[in-house]
Amino acid sequence: MDASAVPHFRNGGPSAAAQTFGARDRHSRGEAVTMVDVTAGQGAETPGSGIPSLGEIINILKRGDLGLAFGILTILVVLILPLPSVVLDLFLAISITLSILILMTSLFIQAPLEFSSFPTILLISTMLRLSLNLASTRLILSRGHEGTAAAGHVIEAFGNFVMGGNFVIGIIVFAILVIVNFVVITKGSGRIAEVAARFHLDAMPGKQMAIDADLSAGLIDEKVAKERRKALEDESGFFGAMDGASKFVRGDAVAGLLVVFINIIGGIIIGVAQQGLSFAEAAHSYTLLTVGDGLVTQVPALIVSTAAGLLVSKAGVSGAADKALMKQLSGYPQALGMSAGVMLVLATLPGIPMLPFLALGGGAAALAWSARKNKHAASAAEAAAAAAPAAAAAAASAEEPIAAALKIDDLKIELGYALLPLVNGPDGTDRLTEQIKALRRSLAIEMGFVMPAVRILDNVQLEANTYVIKIKEVDAGTGKIWPNQFMVMDPAGNQVSVPGIHTIEPTFGLPATWVDAGLKEEASLKGYTVVDAATVLSTHLTELLKNNMSDLLSYGEVQKLLKDLPKEQGELVKDIVPSLVTISGIQRVLQLLLAERISIRDLSTILEGIADALAFSRNPATVVEHVRARLARQICAQNTSANGYLPLIALSAKWEQAFAESLVGQGEERSLAMQPSKLSEFMTVVRDRFEQAAREGEAPVLVTSAAIRPFVRSLVERFRAQTTVLSQAEIHPRARLKTVGSV
Repeated sequence: MDASAVPHFRNGGPSAAAQTFGARDRHSRGEAVTMVDVTAGQGAETPGSGIPSLGEIINILKRGDLGLAFGILTILVVLILPLPSVVLDLFLAISITLSILILMTSLFIQAPLEFSSFPTILLISTMLRLSLNLASTRLILSRGHEGTAAAGHVIEAFGNFVMGGNFVIGIIVFAILVIVNFVVITKGSGRIAEVAARFHLDAMPGKQMAIDADLSAGLIDEKVAKERRKALEDESGFFGAMDGASKFVRGDAVAGLLVVFINIIGGIIIGVAQQGLSFAEAAHSYTLLTVGDGLVTQVPALIVSTAAGLLVSKAGVSGAADKALMKQLSGYPQALGMSAGVMLVLATLPGIPMLPFLALGGGAAALAWSARKNKHAASAAEAAAAAAPAAAAAAASAEEPIAAALKIDDLKIELGYALLPLVNGPDGTDRLTEQIKALRRSLAIEMGFVMPAVRILDNVQLEANTYVIKIKEVDAGTGKIWPNQFMVMDPAGNQVSVPGIHTIEPTFGLPATWVDAGLKEEASLKGYTVVDAATVLSTHLTELLKNNMSDLLSYGEVQKLLKDLPKEQGELVKDIVPSLVTISGIQRVLQLLLAERISIRDLSTILEGIADALAFSRNPATVVEHVRARLARQICAQNTSANGYLPLIALSAKWEQAFAESLVGQGEERSLAMQPSKLSEFMTVVRDRFEQAAREGEAPVLVTSAAIRPFVRSLVERFRAQTTVLSQAEIHPRARLKTVGSV
């Protein structure tokens, strides 16, 4: 026997599984089956007839989705089936309660999106009122001859209370309610919802761009950006839904008017023609029932319309309605005081009841005095709160705040104590500062953007004659100079024969000698180059700036350059930013140009080249190659020799093929994978050719094909950083060329 088929027993009885299998077996034989809740240990039995028990029905009703579906189906059933008057009274009470709940919720919410389900609730409440209107119409027309209680006691009570026995008064009150609801509240709230939906949809792209900008700037993280985007989408969807939902209330008001007209005319016809009533009796009975029915329907509709108006007009107001209104109305004591004065003046006019206006004027004056007192107290509290941080800052000013240590200087020169005369000379001169100002001006003209300001300070930790140049707080260069002496160098690169302190020139690494001022004339007569200490430092700074210009071109500087463009070129910027490229993308292209010492002063041509290149690539390296071809005239002029020609060294077909065959990858993913031995051979040959050209007095450029130029440049800059590498596309057709060698 299979062990798995043996029933297990627990506490002397069969298991739940065994009982279930047994029940199924008996049911298949047609025997009566009793299901026992084994897990609960209860003996409550339910016949296996398939009818759900009361507990199951309660569990089903507890589910919100099924409860809502059941409620919607009930509304639809009421539209079709006749409804007893007792049940109609219950549903009318539910309708009134629901409308008041909607109004109170609209008053107490902090923001409109907290009641984002309002359009759905508005539809359900409108359908409920229309279904009850139809059910009451059925009762009025079928049983109106029986008396004023034919359609239930709620309708009868509303009719008697409002009409006071005169149906003309009831009709007028009902008409006024419909006009207020349809013409004033519904129309106004519908217009507000329409305008709000339009403005929110129009502003949505700008708000999304603002979120993306905050995310790019690091002001918010990805999680906050997602939350803000979700809130923006919900807000636009809500106001769009409110624009459509306002039509529900308008249609409800029109339907109420038509139902009242049909009930009165149809009721009189039925009462006179079918029930044998006189015209007066029929008119009184059916009109009272109809107007009572209309009032019972229109009062909840008016309440819900008011709630809709409050909700859509709450845009821009934070907090509950009572707090927001009281805060804003009491925020100006002068307005309350003027109102009190007007009411007190009105109280003195002849024929005006004095007591109400005196009471209201006195109350407004008391509120104005209280609001003014509270405002002064709040101002004093704000002043105290503002003074507290200022006092704390003043108390902490004696010591350097920690946050100040985070500030980074783009350019900084630190001087040893012996070099302070360069800044504050004994004769009041400031040679170094003046040279740095002239340097920044010349670099701005030459390279196209203004260098950051240079901060000069002394550093007692340095040796007396030592200076350090820092770029973004990182040492970029250092050297030793003597303020009252001159540096003498041989243009041929040899050591000079003038006595002095032998050293190495800090910028180019050439042998140099510091000599006293008395030997300056002698050194000049021997053909040596003679420079003072401030010029040595400024020259060193110039070369370091040219080598690091790409790092100094900040995002803010690019924004300033684009802002200062002429109006015509500004239109080009609007066309490509941010739809095709971001300002960061333009910054990257300009940095790549500056890295090879190409001036960005002709920014208009560069932007035109970027716009052309973006049609086929978004890769900055590819865009730069296209821009360089646009700047061919400028690049050739920049490298033209004093004799008016462009000296060049051409890359031979052998090396062109070697580089082309060493490229791996496709498209923008290409990279150079050349053998180390080949690389070493190439570096040796290039170094020899350029040194030979230098001995002949030439400063040539290396010319390659456009496809391999970036890879040749990345290799050459490792051992000859100042060597210019051009592609054949960058040679201007009108440039005079002179080939001084080949590699």
